[in-house]
Amino acid sequence: MSAAGEAYRLYYWPTIQGRGEFIRLALEEAGAPYIDVARGDESAGQGVAAMMAIMNDPDLGEPPFAPPFLADGDLLIAQTANILLHLGPRHGLEPPSEAARLVVNQLQLTIADLVKEAHDTHHPVASSLYYEDQRAEAAASAKDFREHRIEKYLRYFERVLAANPESPNWLVGETPTYADLSLFQVVEGLRYAFPRAMAARKSHWPKVVALHDRIADRPRIATYLASDRRIPFNEDGIFRRYPELDDEA
Repeated sequence: MSAAGEAYRLYYWPTIQGRGEFIRLALEEAGAPYIDVARGDESAGQGVAAMMAIMNDPDLGEPPFAPPFLADGDLLIAQTANILLHLGPRHGLEPPSEAARLVVNQLQLTIADLVKEAHDTHHPVASSLYYEDQRAEAAASAKDFREHRIEKYLRYFERVLAANPESPNWLVGETPTYADLSLFQVVEGLRYAFPRAMAARKSHWPKVVALHDRIADRPRIATYLASDRRIPFNEDGIFRRYPELDDEA
């Protein structure tokens, strides 16, 4: 339940996981009631039109630049990491100390960098162009991402897990945080987009793989993953499977 005693209202595109999925995972793990507004019925004041009305509202002094954004009562919050920073202390998804909270946010921002690079493998020239218009550039971008960037990021998170003095199971503290949930989503996405590359290198990051599996087994997450609330990966989202961009090397 939100601070206002109401269900949260999440605004994100209705047909993709995208950046909104990081918010959905946190809300699902918390067992927090929420309305996925753009997936709702326009006759009930929901749907994409309701989301766009907020973004284009001329009377809104600080409109969100893009989805996802979250309404908590009268509070409207945009940007994935910022939304999670808001939800974390309200739902036990971060440790209590200020120092630890900043570390969790730091890790989430690093995940955001990784997500941006993953997206740019198939749209390295411009997001406004179709993938088919930038195939050659995408092949070069994906090759570098497979061979260098995935390894760099996931080895970093492997180090963070190994260095956690409170628990070897989680990135920060003794219990899972929203950063752990987000790292799960990243591994899921990379396995979808680059199955051959991820399978060939999975022994390089055993702690990351184990964290992914622990998150998948958590009761609320397992229920969510098996439900129709979990939108399947597809070729309109951040993580896209183009076989020609994947390789073991």
